[in-house]
Amino acid sequence: MKRSATVLLTALAPVSWGTTYAVTTAFLPADRPLFTALARALPAGLGLLALARVLPRGAWWWRSAVLGALNIGAFFPLLFLSAYRLPGGTAAVVGSVGPLLVIGLSALLLGRRPTARALTAGAVAAFGVSLVVLKAAGSLDTVGVLAALASTASMSTGTVLTKKWGRPEGVGPLALTGWQLTAGGLLIAPLALAVEGAPPALDARAVGGYLYLALANTAVAYWLWFRGIGRLTATQVTFLGPLSPLTAAVVGWAALDETLTPLQLTGMALAFGATVAGQLGRGGGGGAGAGAGRRGSGVGDGRVRSPGATGPAVQAGPVGPLAPARPAGPPAPAAPAGPLAPAAPAGPLAPAQLAREHS
Repeated sequence: MKRSATVLLTALAPVSWGTTYAVTTAFLPADRPLFTALARALPAGLGLLALARVLPRGAWWWRSAVLGALNIGAFFPLLFLSAYRLPGGTAAVVGSVGPLLVIGLSALLLGRRPTARALTAGAVAAFGVSLVVLKAAGSLDTVGVLAALASTASMSTGTVLTKKWGRPEGVGPLALTGWQLTAGGLLIAPLALAVEGAPPALDARAVGGYLYLALANTAVAYWLWFRGIGRLTATQVTFLGPLSPLTAAVVGWAALDETLTPLQLTGMALAFGATVAGQLGRGGGGGAGAGAGRRGSGVGDGRVRSPGATGPAVQAGPVGPLAPARPAGPPAPAAPAGPLAPAAPAGPLAPAQLAREHS
């Protein structure tokens, strides 16, 4: 699949997340953020596990728990906490610094040297989002600001670690997404019970809202997201994040009779332009290129890894039917036999997620 198609499919995840506020306010019971987070994560994770029918093995038990905590279990409650305690779209503004955090974490954990263009695009995206969603309001709540920063740092770290660890050999994005959603949901469950008590009574409207959040907004969206992380650089993926508050603003205008001022439209243009700029060139990946951003899966991309290896795969020369033909000439001498004989080069591994990616 061409990279542009991968970007567009991955972008559907933050676009879907941008509808969360409208659905929550229009369909769901009020003041139940933890139950809503649980209803989004756990049913979606269990459903994907049933579809994938693959469980983690070895180190992937603890890796799935770590990624599930970062991307789901900690991210959801912190995000809702910040939204309830901060005025207007302040939480979205804090969240829009995610690309800058991912650029820094990619340099630290993936060895990707940040480029001036990526840093500039990240700053412009955050500024554009602030013009769209930041309302003039009173003093900021310290706990809310800290929760917003923590939620952004949690998701950013999870994104970079998802890129660093890739996927186990033979495991698709569907299974990886199911592992994380289930782990995150199990982490939220006792917290929701302790803080909010028993689940609320639900009418047909609320059931429909929760079904949308669990299926389209979470299972499908996160499958597309994790699938995109496997095919794009972490920086390119996170630059799609500002599409979420932009979508929320458009949905509010179209469905909730909210207005968009010229200043907000200017901010939308800036944020969208920065999002597009984040997909161009190396995407903040230094000299490694976009292809290097796919290291970690080692599946079906022409890279060779030893059985059971979990680290980044090493770029191999072309193999298989597209390998260049050997020049004609006398036959090569036979390779030595026995235990000291060199191993034959491995061919490309067959592709086996989210059958991660969420999304």
